[in-house]
Amino acid sequence: MLWSLAAILSILSTEFVCCLDNGLARTPPMGWLSWTRFTCNTNCVTDMDNCISEKLFMDMADQMVADGYRDAGYEYVSLDDCWLAEIRDKDGRLQADPLRFPSGITGLVKYMHSRGLKLGIYEDFGTRTCAGYPGSEFYMQLDAQTFADWEVDLLKFDGCNSNPQDDKFGYPAMSLYLNKTGRPILFSCEWPLYEYQKQMPSNYTNIAKTCNVWRNFWDVSDSWDSIKGIIKYYGDNNALFQANSGPGGFFDPDMIVLGDFGLSYYQQRVQMTMWAMWSAPLVMSNDLRNIRPESKALLLNKRLLEIDQDPMGVMASRIWLFSNLELWLKPVMPKGSFVFVYFYSQDNGNGIPLSTPLDGIGLTDPNGYNITEVIDGQYMGIYKPSDTFKCHVYPNDVFVAKAVPLSGAFWARSKVSDWSFLEKRMKDLKLL
Repeated sequence: MLWSLAAILSILSTEFVCCLDNGLARTPPMGWLSWTRFTCNTNCVTDMDNCISEKLFMDMADQMVADGYRDAGYEYVSLDDCWLAEIRDKDGRLQADPLRFPSGITGLVKYMHSRGLKLGIYEDFGTRTCAGYPGSEFYMQLDAQTFADWEVDLLKFDGCNSNPQDDKFGYPAMSLYLNKTGRPILFSCEWPLYEYQKQMPSNYTNIAKTCNVWRNFWDVSDSWDSIKGIIKYYGDNNALFQANSGPGGFFDPDMIVLGDFGLSYYQQRVQMTMWAMWSAPLVMSNDLRNIRPESKALLLNKRLLEIDQDPMGVMASRIWLFSNLELWLKPVMPKGSFVFVYFYSQDNGNGIPLSTPLDGIGLTDPNGYNITEVIDGQYMGIYKPSDTFKCHVYPNDVFVAKAVPLSGAFWARSKVSDWSFLEKRMKDLKLL
């Protein structure tokens, strides 16, 4: 079960023929992950409620069911680093820490599945995980089969303690081994993240053939600067990311930190909205046992979730950026509909009033549009392309609206961007 790099390359050259085809992540995955809120707290003696243990994950599962998160689409409850015992078992298999996970991973899986949820697990391509627990290097086939035997539903595969030059071999190998088990296991990769850290270029065509979701920027933290940095990075690289994202494979800007400590209510509106506009995974990292009502309302906002889970899976376009104000546009169903977002990152003042001719941002259906503000659901009225749409956006906040064409069948082509790839995707999905 110990594989050298040469052996992995030999297998890939003969068996890994085309692309990831596991039928998963047709829309961005949604769920909960422990890392940002609970990190690697293994002190279960004096902090039982907050340490990385089966109790924490069972508590979150119960809360997801009781408070409507599961029914809203949040289905994965995922372990991050530090769930492992410090050594493998006598057969070389991974094992959970026996004191913190007395039921083992199989017991935790059964707990999740009995509640209509799925379990995600964490491992690392390197010799050790980021926190120093046993990694998967030279054990990938065995570990993939172990996860399948446990009936795990998602694998987050990190890249600490490895050479990023080897990622282009290691991640496809693990993808192959997961698929060969016959169990559908969603594959979440950190492959381009480690290339980014070393200033190496990333081949997103190959990454999209290997992974269901992939991280490519620094870890999110519970701070406004972190959120703004991610938005800037995704805006500056918008065309490249947009061209390589869609059903089956999505860019992952990292966890949702709504309900934690670092963001104001308006800043939380920004994170939830922008992640939805990017068709990004919505993976919460918070304490669902103790969350503010306004944060919970945003996490469960049906209109925002519909934008994220739109079946076309298109990443929004940043149409323009001017000083602290930017405009994003995303095509969604029904046909010819768009969501547009003004994001204003100014830190002070009373915001700015905006006036927008609809045809200037690509909304050109001659029959006009029904426009609704998204977060609160306020109906704004019917607008023709030549009409001027007025709104107000506040500091560190977003204004979000959805425009649905009255004609129903008109395909709007933007004056400011090339939408031909969207038309092709809609035809591929039989939406045109």
